[in-house]
Amino acid sequence: MKTHDILKILPHRYPFLLIDRVLEIEPGRRAVGLKNVTINEPFFQGHFPGRPIMPGVLILEAMAQVGGVLLLSMTGNEGKLAYFGGMDKVRFRNPVHPGDTLIMEVEVLKTKGNAGKVKAVAKVDNKLVAEGEFLFMLVEREEPYEEVEKVSP
Repeated sequence: MKTHDILKILPHRYPFLLIDRVLEIEPGRRAVGLKNVTINEPFFQGHFPGRPIMPGVLILEAMAQVGGVLLLSMTGNEGKLAYFGGMDKVRFRNPVHPGDTLIMEVEVLKTKGNAGKVKAVAKVDNKLVAEGEFLFMLVEREEPYEEVEKVSP
C-alpha cells in the first residue's frame, strides 16, 4: 500500500500521517508499515536542535496508524474509523534519528465486536526502538473522506 491507498483508509493528513507505506498486510492477522524519517520533519526543529531524535509519542502514533490500517482491513471494518483507546506495556528501547527507516510490525491480539487490541514493535536496522500494545474502538464514519490529490500543503 502506498500513501494514496493509506489516505483512503485513515483520516490523518499532513503533517500527521506518519506512515509512508504498508509493506505487508494479512487482514485480521498482521501488517508491516514503513516510515522514512527525514531531517525535513517539522518536529526536528525543536526536538532536540543539534542532536535531533524522533519524539517517542510520534513513534507510538506511527505504530498505532499501522495498527489502525490492519484492523480496518478486516472484513466488516471497511470504511470505519479506528479510534485510539489506550496503550499498555509501552517501552522505548533506542532513539530514532533523521535518515532512519522505521519499520513497524503489528499483529492482532484480540478483536471483539467494535474493539481491537494489537501488539506492535518498531525497529530501525532490525534493532528494536519501541514496543507496546494498543487498544482501538472501531466506529462508523459519518461521511466519506474527500479524495486527496497531494500529501503535503
